[in-house]
Amino acid sequence: MSILECIPNFSEGLNVSVLNHIAQSIETIPDVYLLHQDRSASANRTVFTFAGAPSAVVEAAFQAIKVAQEEIDMRLQKGAHPRIGATDVCPLVPLQGLSMQEAIHYAALLAKRVGEELAIPVFLYEHSQERAYRKRLPQIRSGQYEQFKIKMTDPAWQPDYGPHTFTVACGATVIGARALLVAFNISLDTKDAILAQQIANEIRSIGYVNEQGERIKGILPQLRAIGWYSSDFNCAQVSMNLLDYKKTSPLQVWQHCSAIAAKYNVNLIGSELIGLMPEACLLEAGTYALSHPTTHKNDLIKAGIDYLKLDQVKPFDAQEKILEYALAAKLPQY
Repeated sequence: MSILECIPNFSEGLNVSVLNHIAQSIETIPDVYLLHQDRSASANRTVFTFAGAPSAVVEAAFQAIKVAQEEIDMRLQKGAHPRIGATDVCPLVPLQGLSMQEAIHYAALLAKRVGEELAIPVFLYEHSQERAYRKRLPQIRSGQYEQFKIKMTDPAWQPDYGPHTFTVACGATVIGARALLVAFNISLDTKDAILAQQIANEIRSIGYVNEQGERIKGILPQLRAIGWYSSDFNCAQVSMNLLDYKKTSPLQVWQHCSAIAAKYNVNLIGSELIGLMPEACLLEAGTYALSHPTTHKNDLIKAGIDYLKLDQVKPFDAQEKILEYALAAKLPQY
């Protein structure tokens, strides 16, 4: 069976009624399975994760984007997380029986339909985008919703699909095929967002520009990071996307963040997983953490959760948060 995953990020984390309507629009599509929702009030953002038959997933994504357009007014939206529209980004990830090229095809079908039927400006990204200067999400999102109307007047920033004028009520959206990533936030025992940003600067791949105007390369590859204050947890966080967890894993991120934070007399108090995580991430952390060798998965998973402090800032249920377990529970064919 071919399985396509979709992880749309909506610019709404406060109005539960709107989120319920989005969930209903997904769950009413046959052969689609809603795996998880992650809601953040301070970010004013919710990440949905669903998977299923590719054509059905595309239909569910379209219906969810349609509900978001109808019920989220970007003119009133405020939040800590960068965003450009009601549906900020909608990635498609091939999980089983699909190539990346096929995922690119499905992303194009979705983007075209959103642009034409909903009249939302759509920007392709990652594997779906051929132009290097607008391939990465931070490149597209630069300027955010508030500056996007001006940004779109530049011929270099016309959308790939949809109207070439900014839609003020619902903004624009980003759609594309990408590889599996891990969204991982680390909470610090400080409320200083500037300090969290400094830690993010030092660890992320792109690094930062110092006072002399020199680009200082970051420590870890395939890592994006920003620092912010989270009112959800009353502390500063380093918020990260691990673009390739096999090259930069949660274990590596935790260890390097701990070392950098120690330079500033700051401790890590816990971590937060946004969406789902492959089992391999926790097996790696658990294997490192245990002083005695074991091949029992449950022991390794528990040790991994404990080492990364994934259950310190909010509850962590392995059956719900590990990708393979969530898929097996919902998709009998998986």
